[in-house]
Amino acid sequence: MPMAMPPAIEEAMRQDILKILRDRILFLEYAPGQILNESLLAKDFGVSRSPLQKVLMRLEWEQLVRIIPRTGTMVTEIEFHKMIHVYRVRFEVEALVGRLAAEQITDRHLHEIDKLKDHCRQLLSQKNRRALVNVDFEFRKILYDAANNPVLTDWSQYLYHLTLRVWYSLLERTSWEEEVEGMLKEIEQTGETLARRNAEEAARVRRDFLNRYLERIRDKF
Repeated sequence: MPMAMPPAIEEAMRQDILKILRDRILFLEYAPGQILNESLLAKDFGVSRSPLQKVLMRLEWEQLVRIIPRTGTMVTEIEFHKMIHVYRVRFEVEALVGRLAAEQITDRHLHEIDKLKDHCRQLLSQKNRRALVNVDFEFRKILYDAANNPVLTDWSQYLYHLTLRVWYSLLERTSWEEEVEGMLKEIEQTGETLARRNAEEAARVRRDFLNRYLERIRDKF
C-alpha cells in the first residue's frame, strides 16, 4: 500500500497545479468553451484524479471553469456583459486598495515601483503580451503588500482574474506601444500619488485608470 503524502506537501502540490491550470486559462492556452479531460490532466501532472478534482473545484469557485456532470470540465466562456458588472465592482475594490496602500506605503514599496517602471519601459521594443501582464502582476503585488489586507487581496485578485482574459485578448487588437505606454503611465501616476500619501487621491487614480480600461474594452468588443 503506497505511503500517504504528508498534508503540507500535498497542499503545496495542489497549489502548484492550481497556478499552472489557472495561468493556462488566463493566458488563453485553454480556449473559452474547451473541455478539459481530467484523466489526461492527471497523467500530465503525475497525480491521481482526487487532488486534481479539488483543484478543478477551486477553479469552478473562481468561475474560470464549469464542472458539467457526465461531460467534464469546461473552461468558462468570456461573457462581455458580465465583465461590465465585474468592472463596476472592481472600481470600488481597487479604490480601496489604493487608499490603504497610500496610508501604509513605505520607501521600499516606492523603490520597487520605480524599478518596475524601468522594466515596463523595456517592453516598448519587444512585443510580449505575457511579459506585460506579468508587469501588471508585479505592480499589483506591490500594492497588495502596501495595503496589507489579505481579505482585500483575495477579493481583488478574484475579480481581476475574471476580467484578465478580456484584457489579454485586447492586447492583440490594439497598438503595442499604446498598451505599454498606458501601463507605464498607470504605474508612474499611481506611484507619484502614493508617494504623497494621499489616500483619497490614490483611490481616485486607481478607479480612473480602471475606468479607462473599461471604456477601451467597450470600444473594441
